Amino acid sequence: MPGPDDKLPIKMLNDRVLVDADEGERKSSGGILIPATAEMAKRLVWATVVAQGQNVRSCEVGDKVLFSPDDRYEVEVQGNDYIMLRERELHAVAAARVEGSTGLYL
Repeated sequence: MPGPDDKLPIKMLNDRVLVDADEGERKSSGGILIPATAEMAKRLVWATVVAQGQNVRSCEVGDKVLFSPDDRYEVEVQGNDYIMLRERELHAVAAARVEGSTGLYL
């Protein structure tokens, strides 16, 4: 029986994607800090994929993905906060291997 300090392996299921979002303060193009609590229009958020289920086809671990912060579930894994998404909730994927790009670069 595992003790309270033992770490258990985690396997992501189906079309689930676990992402790490950097949701701190943002800067405007002029260098002004915008706090995370500032009310803005609906805004999509970029995050980094840290794990994925076996049925995910559009992204890989390490990719940057774009999603809506309104429809999300937060989870704590080994002391770190992550966001659990379904693959269909992703709006875009940014990676070096993406073919047929739109000409936009991060």
